[in-house]
Amino acid sequence: MSKLKDEKELLKKAIRVGMRYGENRGVVKFEATDSANDKIEFIYRLLVHDKLIVPLPQEQLSLVAMKHKLALWASKLPDKA
Repeated sequence: MSKLKDEKELLKKAIRVGMRYGENRGVVKFEATDSANDKIEFIYRLLVHDKLIVPLPQEQLSLVAMKHKLALWASKLPDKA
């Protein structure tokens, strides 16, 4: 798993877009007290459930891998998202 250029910024974009997606879908209401790690895990699982991203193999499932997967997803989103 190679690090993406601007991976931190892409992860922030993925969290922002993923939160909006989950709330618009009506499946979640994020609170200010929710940790970034909780948001990342929820968004990852929601996108896998909705078949928007391919799930990681069970043996590779970790927070670091989820962050990378979300950054990859965000890199493919339009710039205005």
